[in-house]
Amino acid sequence: MFSGSIPALATPFKDGEFDEAAYRRFIDWQIDNGTNGLVPCGTTGESATLDNDEHHKVIAVCAEQTAGRVPVIAGAGSNDTQTALWHCKEAQIAGADALLLVAPYYNRPSQEGLLAHFSYLAERIDLPIVLYNVPGRTVTDIKAETVVELHRRFPDKIVALKDASGDLSRVVTHRMGAPGLCQLSGDDPLVLAGYALGQVGCISVTANVAPKLCADFHTAAASGDFETARALNEKLYPLHAAMFADASPAPAKYALSKLFDWFSPDVRLPIAPCSDAAKAAVDEAMAGAGIE
Repeated sequence: MFSGSIPALATPFKDGEFDEAAYRRFIDWQIDNGTNGLVPCGTTGESATLDNDEHHKVIAVCAEQTAGRVPVIAGAGSNDTQTALWHCKEAQIAGADALLLVAPYYNRPSQEGLLAHFSYLAERIDLPIVLYNVPGRTVTDIKAETVVELHRRFPDKIVALKDASGDLSRVVTHRMGAPGLCQLSGDDPLVLAGYALGQVGCISVTANVAPKLCADFHTAAASGDFETARALNEKLYPLHAAMFADASPAPAKYALSKLFDWFSPDVRLPIAPCSDAAKAAVDEAMAGAGIE
């Protein structure tokens, strides 16, 4: 269903506003360089600081510019179930192919609350759902048994998982309990190991900056050419780290501004611009990966 290199797209800003022209150019560049899918309005897209109108517009522009060339998995989650449902419906109207639904953050629901939240959404929307587990950001962990139960209840609706828990043992647990579930990594440094266990791709930060290298890495890993995959992974590894040398997506946007004069490094508060130390880390990692 979904596989390979899928960047969680950075959202370009200009003078504080969404830069639609830059976003369209960015999408074309991504697809031209082998990207297998696109995620607008994910964490890297600064969804937390987009207002609702911007959120829906970013998804609509992404779907329109992509024009069916690759799947568009729209970030549509919220810590309010009704707001999430609204985002889901707007994403479907906009032409998204699937929905990325993060665990509700801040209010820390129980596993029963998570089951009820995702079940409520699955019963009311038509698009396939990719669950997004990132407890380091949400302080809410979608436990493996909850993922398995959600897929059991809605096998044709809750079809995939982006896991950024850092616990690779869950890949096996998910495979055993929900063999039809498409498993994607949410941690660039762990993707190579994830392939060996049963993941089939990554919703990535690094792919914003190095789409061709990331696409080549995923092609090698998926085909079982681990010698090539290891070599590419080691080339990309410092870049994975550099993308978090400061609060994300500031390092990714700084890197993109180095590559393109039309992509601004601007971020929205409370994210601050890249520090000099983070810029140096990004510069070194890009040079090491041959991205200049």
